[in-house]
Amino acid sequence: MSTNTPPLAIMEESIPNAAKPPRKNRARKIRGMRPGFWVYAGLGVVVVSAIFPYYWSFLIGSGDASTINNPNLSWWPGGNFIDNAMSVVNDPAVNFWLALWNSIYSSTIIAMSVVVFSTLAGWAFAKLKFRGGPALLAFVVATMAVPMQLGVVPLYILFSDWGWTGTIGAIIVPALITAFGVFWMTQYLTQSVPDELIEAARVDGASQIRTFWTVGVVAARPAAAMLFLFTFINAWNQFFWPFIVLDRSSPTLPVALSLLQSNYFVDYSVVLAGVLLSTIPLLILFAFAGKQLVSGIMAGAVKG
Repeated sequence: MSTNTPPLAIMEESIPNAAKPPRKNRARKIRGMRPGFWVYAGLGVVVVSAIFPYYWSFLIGSGDASTINNPNLSWWPGGNFIDNAMSVVNDPAVNFWLALWNSIYSSTIIAMSVVVFSTLAGWAFAKLKFRGGPALLAFVVATMAVPMQLGVVPLYILFSDWGWTGTIGAIIVPALITAFGVFWMTQYLTQSVPDELIEAARVDGASQIRTFWTVGVVAARPAAAMLFLFTFINAWNQFFWPFIVLDRSSPTLPVALSLLQSNYFVDYSVVLAGVLLSTIPLLILFAFAGKQLVSGIMAGAVKG
């Protein structure tokens, strides 16, 4: 070996070929992990499929009563959307603004309550060892298989005896806690919070409530945000029980919009304009909470 050989070359010669890092293969593997054409094409199809119903509703809602039956329907929106939307807002039978407030108020209270109680119950099932815990959790999950329609008659009789029929409390109280929320938070806290972290908190002298507040609540933020969003949307779109227990003087938005189809002649341009108006608060919620929601989920994934 020549004395002028660089030290790096000597080290490379001394390393067996099998032990050398496969730089080219590693680079190919990294390049192979990048999304290709078909990934973007599939995402494009999903985006178009999600946006098309909104565009179709706006297309019909911007026309007149004959638009939906027009065989030569133009794919360019008309100019009647504002007039149709104002017909919904100013309709005294719909009572739009009161229905909008009832939907916002009830959906927010229900979503916040489900998040709080589900986080508490999920922490208990996931990290507190008590007798009968697995059996009780199995019972809670089993209640998800019970159709809501089975409890409509007893609930209506109960709220009728209380004098709550026709009030917003009748749709808020039965939805303050859900079995899905308890199961969701239990599974998340079981996987995201290690037992060693809880033991370290106890060694430092933290009480059970302090441990839950400083460890459990912080770890549960991504799952709690997702649960809040899902619960809010579900409560917002709820129609069956509010339609039964509420009256026309104080409806929620889906119940109020159903009154647009109670006439002999249904103007679907007005109906779809009202449907689009009812989705605006959900779009605003996604616009404000979407970025924080995704960042919270990614933070939880990295920590996990």
